Amino acid sequence: MIKNLEDLFSAVLQRPKRTLIVVSANENHSIEAAYSAVKNGLIHAVLIGDEKTIATICANLNFDSSLFKVIHQPDDRLAAALAVRMIHQKEGDILMKGLISSDKFIKAILDKETGLMEHGNILSHITLIQNPNYSKLLIVSDAAVIPQPDFGQKVKIIMYMVKTANVLGIIMPKIAVIAPSEQLLVQIDSSRDAALLSVMGKRGQITGCIIDGPLSLDLAIDRESAQIKGINSEVVGDADCLLFPNLDAANVFYKTNTKLANAESAAILVGAKVPAVLTSRGDSSLTKQYSIALASLATKN
Repeated sequence: MIKNLEDLFSAVLQRPKRTLIVVSANENHSIEAAYSAVKNGLIHAVLIGDEKTIATICANLNFDSSLFKVIHQPDDRLAAALAVRMIHQKEGDILMKGLISSDKFIKAILDKETGLMEHGNILSHITLIQNPNYSKLLIVSDAAVIPQPDFGQKVKIIMYMVKTANVLGIIMPKIAVIAPSEQLLVQIDSSRDAALLSVMGKRGQITGCIIDGPLSLDLAIDRESAQIKGINSEVVGDADCLLFPNLDAANVFYKTNTKLANAESAAILVGAKVPAVLTSRGDSSLTKQYSIALASLATKN
């Protein structure tokens, strides 16, 4: 079982080496992350972007650019389209966002004619958080793609979180469906959805996990709070996965962890033909390396 983010690297080394395609690789952190991953034997890498800019960054960082395949395409949209086409042609296994806006990057993946979506799937965002104040890794969704997931999308997101947990070696992940209170508040959508999802889990309509909800955040991750409130379940105080009601809540949780709690993270897009690394432009090189490793583990055999 992968117990911390550092374990991702050793797990990747035990699998066939994947090829990462970086879209608009015109900034330091993406190139640093790709270079470190290549040097450590985790992946092969293709950099699509402005060739001169990439060469200058590599020279300034004393990187051997011959370790990459560099493709000159300075236009962001065309670079994203090229990367998607290379995935279809099996010239790559993982996409990664470089210095391109998230909407352009995602639009290329979602394109109905040329994109990478498989029938019946949705594109969603999974974040893996290592918080020093929690006993294990936390899988969080959706912090970046779906603003207000409907009930059907929440079912899909749970399935994606279960698959991610399985990749980490968690056989039966504990899913906490987050709402303002553990009480069923029928006037609040997140509370009603959480209760229905919990019932579906108990009936076996959603499999491969243990679901409990509605749960307030404190009950999901803090045993003492659960004991004080007299709430008992297999999930309370020991959640592996947190399903948030909307992007606002999940994004604030993610950024609070990374900016105020010294948490490390990895983030990928799931639901497409291949995983994609989608991190913030301000994320560190290490965060991007963790994300590359997670994406590599999430690729299909």
